Amino acid sequence: MFYTVSPGERAIIFRQFGDGLDTANVFIPGFHVVAPWNDFITYNVKEQSSEEPMDVLDKNGLSVNIDVSVRYNPIYKKIPYLHRQFGLDYINQLIIPEIRSTVRQVAGRYTAEEIYSTKRSEVKQTIIDEAGKKLSNNFIDMRALLIRSIQLPKDIKLAIENKLTQEQEALAYKFKLEKEKSEAERKRIEAEGESRANKIINASLTRSLLRMRGIEATVKLSESPNSKVVVLVVEKVACRLY
Repeated sequence: MFYTVSPGERAIIFRQFGDGLDTANVFIPGFHVVAPWNDFITYNVKEQSSEEPMDVLDKNGLSVNIDVSVRYNPIYKKIPYLHRQFGLDYINQLIIPEIRSTVRQVAGRYTAEEIYSTKRSEVKQTIIDEAGKKLSNNFIDMRALLIRSIQLPKDIKLAIENKLTQEQEALAYKFKLEKEKSEAERKRIEAEGESRANKIINASLTRSLLRMRGIEATVKLSESPNSKVVVLVVEKVACRLY
């Protein structure tokens, strides 16, 4: 008649001589008194984990070994419905089969290369979304799902890794070419700018302008207290100023 529900547990009651499974009430941790002819069923609602290594087929029929870890717990208020559909063995009756089924379905949409490398994050997120939805519809809160490892046949793995290495080398070479092309373009633009500047300067250097600049320089030089000899050539006529 006397039951204690511990922390991390919830309990439900089945009235054999009444209306059967009570879906309206879930017993929280504490002390409870129950008629001896009723069944008092306790559920562990702490977060639990399961690890599932499995062999799946990719979209081309190639075998891939995927090791998945999932963390979950029953939705507290839905335990009566979980019990009615799957019972205390819900892990083997619900969670493991659904995880296995979802992983196989998702893996079948991708190639081994995509699962192993290029779309690994996408594959993982798709499994999380679809498995989480299925479990939630069956009164389970999936806290996390991790892909612990992905194993391919040795020759397939080596071929994929070689391909990825070549792709990275090709990208690096392409980057180097683009960088050199950009540098050549920069130098061309710089040379064109200098050429235009020189043309503008040359066009502005007329005979009159040069004569005027020469006179200005001579005047400034003559104002200096130091003795000097200045030779000024104007229209092929040389003059000396002392």
